[in-house]
Amino acid sequence: MEPEAIYNLLQLPKAVDLPAEELPQGGKKKYLPPTSRKDPKFEELQKVLMEWINATLLPEHIVVRSLEEDMFDGLILHHLFQKLAALKLEAQDIALTAASQRHKLEVVLEAVNQNLQLQEPQAKWSVDTIFNKDLLATLHLLVALAKRFQPNLPLPTGVQVEVITIESTKSGLKSEKLLEQLTESSTDKDQPSKDVFDELFKLAPEKVNAVKQAIVSFVNQKLDSLGLSVQNLDTQFADGVILLLLIGQLEGFFLHLKEFYLTPNSPAEMLHNVTLALELMKDEGLLSYPVSPEDIVNKDSKSTLRVLYSLFCKHKLKVSVDGTPRGTPS
Repeated sequence: MEPEAIYNLLQLPKAVDLPAEELPQGGKKKYLPPTSRKDPKFEELQKVLMEWINATLLPEHIVVRSLEEDMFDGLILHHLFQKLAALKLEAQDIALTAASQRHKLEVVLEAVNQNLQLQEPQAKWSVDTIFNKDLLATLHLLVALAKRFQPNLPLPTGVQVEVITIESTKSGLKSEKLLEQLTESSTDKDQPSKDVFDELFKLAPEKVNAVKQAIVSFVNQKLDSLGLSVQNLDTQFADGVILLLLIGQLEGFFLHLKEFYLTPNSPAEMLHNVTLALELMKDEGLLSYPVSPEDIVNKDSKSTLRVLYSLFCKHKLKVSVDGTPRGTPS
């Protein structure tokens, strides 16, 4: 069979070079056809994972633009796993040669597999597949990390793609189309609860102002001892100052002035404040839904409400001075 006919039969992009001599007899390789790459749920899964990684590594100024191209050398995986697992790996920070990059990746994946309690044969990824920029293996790895460390991350459910397996046999190349499952299908029992503010803004936008007023009342009660008050949730939390002071009041933190900007004069200083606030909330287990610091700085109403509602939910039932329990907005 001519190479052109093989490409047409398998629906593989011509950019994929598939000479038989590069696949030893008995060897197998998997390929993603263009139709699978363009599947909306497959693209959404990559987007959610990238946003999660970028939000997690924002304090380290690391940005992922392509899961296929940016994860293979172990650098970002190194930083991500250390951040998620709150530990220090004995691996060099910068690896410039292919050999040192591969060694770094081996160290990181060994630690990851240990944490996930997996032996390498059980894992759906390996040093070879990740280092060779296998997108499917990379996604399996990131989904496993998300389930372990961020179980409430809203990954799209039931993501499966058609893959083409090429096997080199005595009689030539043999191909087979299979479905590969990347995320589980949801059920009524295990489906994660929907984000309250997605539902509120979508189904009951007329109630948003009532919820804002209830949270403003809660916030002002907690800030009264500092001589502060809030009138507009959308704008007054954008620089992170009041948010940090509120978290300090509620959680009993004392923040030294050198740790944040009391009078931020630039978007970068505002972003520093908000990022610190979200990190404090994460450490206390208060953020069940990923929030981007940039959205708070950009005065995104839904993101700001998510953050304040997380604080509200923890402290709403604390008894006030007169003994009256605090309720929750309906």
